Amino acid sequence: MRINKNAKKKRNLWKGNYDLYLFLLPAVIVIFLFSYLPVYGILLAFKEYSVSKGILGSAWVGGKHFMRFFSSTYFPLLMRNTLMLSLYSLAVGFPFPILLALLLNSIRAKRFKKTVQLVTYAPNFISTVVMCGMILLFLSPRAGMLNKILEAFGRESVNFMAKASYFPHIYVWTGVWQNAGWNSVIYFAALSGISPELHEAAMIDGASRYRRILHIDLPGILPTAVVLLILNMGNLMSVGYEKVYLLQNNTNIATSEVIATYVYKMGIVNNDISFSTAVGLFNSLVNLILLVTVNWVSGKVSENSLW
Repeated sequence: MRINKNAKKKRNLWKGNYDLYLFLLPAVIVIFLFSYLPVYGILLAFKEYSVSKGILGSAWVGGKHFMRFFSSTYFPLLMRNTLMLSLYSLAVGFPFPILLALLLNSIRAKRFKKTVQLVTYAPNFISTVVMCGMILLFLSPRAGMLNKILEAFGRESVNFMAKASYFPHIYVWTGVWQNAGWNSVIYFAALSGISPELHEAAMIDGASRYRRILHIDLPGILPTAVVLLILNMGNLMSVGYEKVYLLQNNTNIATSEVIATYVYKMGIVNNDISFSTAVGLFNSLVNLILLVTVNWVSGKVSENSLW
């Protein structure tokens, strides 16, 4: 009897909100086509793919491609570069939007505040290709703005893109410049949800602006920051392929070759589809493990987690 009542309740819920489900349908179809349907291609990682035989008809080789990757001389280099760029980007790029949001939230002059927001948001709308072109132009050893400044102070010009040791710094700090302003938007939303009465009470008690940031603003945005940190850890191994590839050259490849660019070269350039799929699957599995682990630790420590 209870089962019938529950079924009737669900039918009534569907009938009363069918228009909302219709709005949801296009998103469900897109997610299914581009996120779930391609999962079928994971089989390529365990087969010796042949175009004439297809995915199901190709010979099964098990973990051969994974072992080939793990025993490759490129494996230590790829892991080191990928982790170095990812951790460096996380260490620098994660706190900057928080600091920017806190600083702008403290500004009283609305016109100046809006101007700074506009200037910091603008780089986010520059495409990756254009951004890389700007970086190469600014750092050019002949006509680059930075080298012109160095020459004005009597220093010799430097070919920054030819030095492997400079690549991580160029990649990370240009990323901070491009994304910090836009990433701070979500922290502005969290700060706007903090009750003004808390600040008024703190001001009556004589709390300085620094104390109010430390004891009101930071705790207020902490749950948001924790969730974003968990999501960032889930993408730790997924270094931006386009930017790395466009800035990469033969002289800086010692620090710029990452798993994403290696997968592209092996899969598209060398046409080794099965091997590149195995490498990409390994990368995704590491991201999944990191996401689940960090989410579990966060739930235990701070009681803030995705699930």
